[in-house]
Amino acid sequence: MSDQPLKGQKALVTGASSGIGAGVALALAAAGADVVVNYVSSLAGAQQVVDEIKAQGQNAIAVKADVASPDEVQAMFDEMMGAFGAIDILVNNAGLQQDAPFTEMTLAQWNKVISTNLTGMFLCTQHAVKAMLARGIVPGLSRCAGKVICMSSVHEVIPWAGHANYAASKGGVKLFMQTLAQELAPHRIRVNSIGPGAIQTPINRAAWDTPEALASLLKLIPYGRIGVPADIGSAAVWLASDAADYVNGQTLFVDGGMTLYPEFADGG
Repeated sequence: MSDQPLKGQKALVTGASSGIGAGVALALAAAGADVVVNYVSSLAGAQQVVDEIKAQGQNAIAVKADVASPDEVQAMFDEMMGAFGAIDILVNNAGLQQDAPFTEMTLAQWNKVISTNLTGMFLCTQHAVKAMLARGIVPGLSRCAGKVICMSSVHEVIPWAGHANYAASKGGVKLFMQTLAQELAPHRIRVNSIGPGAIQTPINRAAWDTPEALASLLKLIPYGRIGVPADIGSAAVWLASDAADYVNGQTLFVDGGMTLYPEFADGG
């Protein structure tokens, strides 16, 4: 793979003001893409990512939008098309948790997580795919007409007590992604997911912020370290590049082996 396998391409990363989204945006820019850095609350965080991308020599803009809002998503894509004129890569990263025991989980908590993690993916992907279909393959830019990467989780396959809304949303992402991959493959649009395991980000600070918490977490990670956003960024670059041109409808787990059921390593 060349140093800049995404040279000349235009990417949108949702939820990119911090954590995994920021790591993905920076990695795509390092690979040659111009990037729309979407955010919902932290303009300062998004602007910092934009500044870092520009320092790498790529173009970037920060665009505020709640991915669960049809009107805001429409406005975001209008702004992207006005600034960049096209979209080659969509990374559906925006997501959140609102955890509660099942019997105490409110409908508001359920709806908030599903609307952001799953409906937001639907809205953004529909806009992106329409634009990709309208333009088609651009010779010399990419072997396909567009790439969609959905940020899933190890919890698309691992149940997670106390997180029914989150786990259900990620299970939904799995078949949303696979169904789109099946439907859009004849149009040469590739759709895949990344399934992060434990990644050191603000959303899960309590799981790694103390030596005791980190030691407990590492029992679930055979590889013996917690992930960092750059680990996910590298996977996103590969999936978006022509090196992965024959990869479609797959979840790439980047988890240090968390999906290997490490509890059974000593015989269960």
